[in-house]
Amino acid sequence: MKQMLIRRQEQLTQTAVLENGRLTEFYMEETTGRHLVGNIYKGRVVNVLPGMQAAFVDIGQGKNAFLYVDDLLPPHLEQQPKEKPPIASLVKPGQSVLVQVSKEALGGKGARVTTHYSLPGRYLVYMPLAGYIGVSKKIGSEQERERLKHLAGRLKTEEEGVILRTVASEASEQELQDDLLQLRSKWEQINKEAHDVPIPAELHAEAGFVQRMVRDLLNAELDEIWISHHQHFNEAVRHASLMAPQLKERILMYKNDGTDLFGRFGVQEQLETAFGKRIRLPSGGDLVWEQTEALTVIDVNTGKYTGHLDLEDTVFQTNLEAAVEIARLLRLRDAGGIIIIDFIDMEREEHREQVKRELEQLTAKDRTTCHVVGWTRLGLLEMTRKKEKENVESRLYEICGTCQGRGKLFRGF
Repeated sequence: MKQMLIRRQEQLTQTAVLENGRLTEFYMEETTGRHLVGNIYKGRVVNVLPGMQAAFVDIGQGKNAFLYVDDLLPPHLEQQPKEKPPIASLVKPGQSVLVQVSKEALGGKGARVTTHYSLPGRYLVYMPLAGYIGVSKKIGSEQERERLKHLAGRLKTEEEGVILRTVASEASEQELQDDLLQLRSKWEQINKEAHDVPIPAELHAEAGFVQRMVRDLLNAELDEIWISHHQHFNEAVRHASLMAPQLKERILMYKNDGTDLFGRFGVQEQLETAFGKRIRLPSGGDLVWEQTEALTVIDVNTGKYTGHLDLEDTVFQTNLEAAVEIARLLRLRDAGGIIIIDFIDMEREEHREQVKRELEQLTAKDRTTCHVVGWTRLGLLEMTRKKEKENVESRLYEICGTCQGRGKLFRGF
């Protein structure tokens, strides 16, 4: 049983995804705030920084956006020059430029923008200038992957690029074509408006929170969507009726009988456990989770788990169990940047490789890009997870004003 819960509070809209009652994904957005990722703007280059190979762009959002040279080059690697040109040869101060937000503003930094435009639809992501075809890694059947590539090749023009999303598996040619035509029309409208508007100007706004959740998560594997707010319920049903009418009956209105939606499904308790510094594993082992601005460090311990065979087997089984929990918590906590995992030392090389392979397979299911780099010379497992916005933990919790996050009592000198 896979369920999605959407709860609206006074300041926040939150979404939880549960699989057999276990929390696997959690998203939140300020009800009155603005989500910028995916928005397209006609901006003006304010300043070019040759030493950083970057430029500042005014997109009308207060803080200037940051545009790297890589985001000005053609999106397809085969189209890019062998040597990266200086950014000053690509843009000049005062020049107008069409950009899309790829990363939210974080802390004192403005949003990151790109000229690698993409518009997500139900079955595919449309990239008007990318010139290639990609297929979601979550579509495992090679025969289905080839079918989708063949259909996409027939439907798109030479300069267009498309990525077939997971939900495109088993989709008909007509469904893919309808999606592509709608997105192509949207891109043409954006370009048309870009000629006439003053600078800076917003040309396209990404879908709202509820619409994105339904678009990206509603598929045949999702059994129920429970929504506690009438306006969000109506919005979800309306959007599902357009893109997946056969699934709209799975969207259900939660009638509060005195128990909050998250309380009814045990989400609150699971969130509190998931965001603790020490997280218990089912076998008795545990994880110690340390978070900094750019680095996440996770320590794996056997704890009370003593195993059944020998020390090596106990360590191996604990590490496998830890890999499963770490992959889940990375999604829940939305940890980004560099992640270092101190698994318990294993003697056998095949065990080390099996733990690494397990983590690779689990993180491949993550909607955010993950890359398992491998074992360091010190025996630590290194990986990265793309950081697109402020992580959930920093939005749910604030640093204690007394201890400034050290979490220890001062005994005195």
